Amino acid sequence: MLPASVTVDPAFVVGPVRRRTFGSFVEHLGRCVYSGIHDPEHPTADADGFRGDVLELTRELAVSTVRYPGGNFVSGYRWEDAIGPVEQRPRRLDLAWHSTEPNLVGVDEFMRWAAKAGVEPMMAVNLGTRGVQEALDLLEYCNVPGGTEWSDRRRANGAADPYRIRMWCLGNEMDGPWQIGHKTAEEYGRLAAETARAMRMVDPGLELVVCGSSSSAMPTFGEWERVVLTEAYEHVDYVSAHAYYWEEDGDLASFLASAVDMDHFIESVAATADAVRAAGKHTKRIHISFDEWNVWYQKRAESRPPSGDDWPVAPVLLEDRYNVADAVVVGNLLISLLRHTDRVHAASLAQLVNVIAPIMTEPGGRVWKQTIFHPFALTSNHARGEVLRLAVDSPLVETARFGEVPALDAVATHDPATGDLVVLATNRSVTDDVALDVDLRGFPGLRLVEALTLSNPDHTWTATADDDASVAPRANTTAKVADDRAHAELPPVSWSILRLARA
Repeated sequence: MLPASVTVDPAFVVGPVRRRTFGSFVEHLGRCVYSGIHDPEHPTADADGFRGDVLELTRELAVSTVRYPGGNFVSGYRWEDAIGPVEQRPRRLDLAWHSTEPNLVGVDEFMRWAAKAGVEPMMAVNLGTRGVQEALDLLEYCNVPGGTEWSDRRRANGAADPYRIRMWCLGNEMDGPWQIGHKTAEEYGRLAAETARAMRMVDPGLELVVCGSSSSAMPTFGEWERVVLTEAYEHVDYVSAHAYYWEEDGDLASFLASAVDMDHFIESVAATADAVRAAGKHTKRIHISFDEWNVWYQKRAESRPPSGDDWPVAPVLLEDRYNVADAVVVGNLLISLLRHTDRVHAASLAQLVNVIAPIMTEPGGRVWKQTIFHPFALTSNHARGEVLRLAVDSPLVETARFGEVPALDAVATHDPATGDLVVLATNRSVTDDVALDVDLRGFPGLRLVEALTLSNPDHTWTATADDDASVAPRANTTAKVADDRAHAELPPVSWSILRLARA
C-alpha cells in the first residue's frame, strides 16, 4: 500500500467554488437533441416534447449551465430556420456531422427546456459561415424586450419576456481546419472583436467567450491565443479551452494521468492571456471557459459520421460507452478544474445526453446513467464555498506519456457558512492501494458524514440500460476520522469523495 498524506488549511484559498464549473453541453449532433432531450413520443414527454426522465437526471446531475447549439454544428447554423411554426421550418444539411437538421428544436424550445432543467443557457453564435449582423439579430431576438423586428418575432412566437442570456460564445473552434469557415488567428481575432463590440452596443452586460485552441496539441496552440487576444482583449471576458482524453494502445497509466495535461493546458492559456494583458497594458484579467471537456474515444466506429448520399436525421454518433477507468479520469479532471478555480470561471462537460455523455437513452424507451455520471453529480452537488490549495505528499507512478506523476491527486472545498469540508481524491496507480492520511488540524472537531469510492476490480466495466447500478460509488468502510486526522484506503484506479462536517 502506498502512503500519501494531505494537509488541509482554511487559510490556503484558491478562490470560490464556481457553479458554472459544472456546466454541460447540448449540440445538434447525433442523438443529443432528437431522442435525447427531445422525444415527443416518449411516455414521459411533456407538452413541449421533452423527456421527463432526462430532465430528472439532468437535475440530479446538478448541471449549472448548458452550452448550445454547438460545437461544430454552429459554424453552419442558420438560427432563423428553427423559430416560428414547426411545420414551416426548413430541413437543412448539417455539414459538420453529415446529417440532416429538421429544425424541430430551436432557440425558443431550448430556452423552455433550460427553464425546466433549471440551467443557465450559454448561447453560441455562428462566426464560420456568418458574421456580425447575424449575431446581432440573434441577440436582439433573445434579449431585447420588444419593439423591434426580431424581438417582436420572439413575442409572436410565444415568449413575451426577453431571455436575457448573459454568456455568449463567439463561434466555435475556429482554429480547427475541420471547422466550417475556419480562419487564421488574425482573421478570427478581428471578426470576434468586431462582433463583441457590436453585441455590447445592444447589451453592455454580456459575458463573451472568444475561441481559444481546440486542443493543446494544435500546432498553433499558444500563438493562437496570443494573436486572438491581442485583437479582442478589451472586448471579451473569457477565452475558451477544449480538450478530450482517451486511452490509446492499452496505456492505462498515462490515461489515468490525463489531468496532468489539463493542468498544463490551463496554466499555459492563463500565462498567455496574462502576457497579452501586460503587453497591452490592460487592467482587467481574462479568464478561461473550459467549455468542452470529456473522455472521447475518437478512433471508434461510432465517432465516424455518415458519408456519401446518406444524410440521416439524428444518427447514432459518438455514443461512447464509458467504463470505470473513464469515470475515474472524469473525476480527476474535475479536480483539475476546481484546483484552477482562480482562472477557470466556467466549464462544460461535452455532452449531456447520448453523445459522449453521462446520460444515455433509448428512443422511446429507457434512460440510464453512465459511469461518468457519478463523479460529476457528487462533485457538483457537494462542492461548495471555497476551493483550498492542498499540500500533497504522494509517491510517484511511472507513465509513458507524462513521466513520473503523483499516485494521489486531490483537492478540497470548504464552506465557511456551514463548516462543511469535502475532499476529492483520485488514486492513479494501476496496481496499488493508497493509504490516505488527511491532516485536519486546521478544522478541529470535524466528523465524517460520508465516504464514497468509485472503483471495481474490472476497470473496464460499463453501465447498460439493464444494469447501471451494480458498479456505482459505494461506502468506503475504511474511512474514519480521529484526533483531527482522516484516514482512508483508496483502491487502484479509483475516485473518492470524503464529506466532513462540524461535530
